[in-house]
Amino acid sequence: MKFVTIGYGERADYDRTAPEVRDAAHEHDDRLRAAGVEMGIAGTPVQVRNPGGAGTSLVEGPFLKSELPIAGFAIIEAESVEEAVRMVAGTPCAVAHGVVEVWPLESAQG
Repeated sequence: MKFVTIGYGERADYDRTAPEVRDAAHEHDDRLRAAGVEMGIAGTPVQVRNPGGAGTSLVEGPFLKSELPIAGFAIIEAESVEEAVRMVAGTPCAVAHGVVEVWPLESAQG
C-alpha cells in the first residue's frame, strides 16, 4: 500500500527540541530516503479552479488551514497503516512537537 504523509510543524518548536533528538530524526529520514521513500519540503501552493470547464483561475496560497504550517510531504510504501505510522513516528515533525498525517493513497487507475 502507498501512503501520503504530510508533516506539520513550527520552526520555533523544532528549535526547542533537543539537538540530539533532531539529529536522530534527520538520520531516520536519511534511512527512509535510502529505502526509497520520496520526501519533499513544502513550497508555496497554488489553488487551481476551473468551474464547469469555463476557465482556469489560480490563487496563490493554501486552501486548507491548520494550526501548524505544512513542513513537507512524503510518499511511503507500507504493508498497513500501522507500519506507516511506525515509519513516520521518528521523523522531525513527529518528534519536534509537530504532527504527521498518514493518508492511504488509493489508486485512481480503476
